[in-house]
Amino acid sequence: MTASTARRIEAIERLEADVVACRLCPRLVEWRERVAREKRAAFREETYWGRPVPGFGDPDARLLILGLAPAAHGANRTGRMFTGDRSGDWLYRALHRAGFASQPNAVDRDDGLRLRDCWITATARCAPPANKPTPEERDNCRDYLERELDLFEDARVIVTLGGLAFSALLRVLRERGVAVPRPAPKFGHGVELELEARTVLCSYHPSQQNTFTGTLTEPMFDAVWRRAAELLGGAGA
Repeated sequence: MTASTARRIEAIERLEADVVACRLCPRLVEWRERVAREKRAAFREETYWGRPVPGFGDPDARLLILGLAPAAHGANRTGRMFTGDRSGDWLYRALHRAGFASQPNAVDRDDGLRLRDCWITATARCAPPANKPTPEERDNCRDYLERELDLFEDARVIVTLGGLAFSALLRVLRERGVAVPRPAPKFGHGVELELEARTVLCSYHPSQQNTFTGTLTEPMFDAVWRRAAELLGGAGA
């Protein structure tokens, strides 16, 4: 382990502690904790995480993956991004096929999954009612995303899962002084945007709304991760 990696791990641990302890949004605190108490019938014997969910992955990642928010009975239950729900099933299968994940399934935080060369995070860290954080709630989480952008300043590719994540990322980057075009490109699956030393790739979110209807297919999803690996010269290259 290099000294820079060790310093980054220390900073990630500090960030994780701050995220997990966050109670800035009363509506989200009430919702995530109520879901954790009431539970879904299929998980009634499990202990829910019920707290904000930190990012997850390789501390030396060159690929950042940005989603919207944890799922109420997925990451809010397991405590790890995209773990324990059908969106995560799609995501980790695809990352495994592309060489970014050690295994194709994500069940809980102790399932042995390891990511290679990628880091997964979200614009909001708490499960929101109806999967819709308010603009104010996203703004309350913005500092956490900015700290990750600083920690992974050498990341060359960012994949945004869904239009809201894409818009939120461009807003943050523009306000940080990055020359984002005006007007910005319209979000669409496979849209690619070069921003200084980084490439932003767009993907439809692997939600059931998209995957059950065929709006997003596995070949479509795989194409995004193949492109990300190509831009990096291969996962872990």
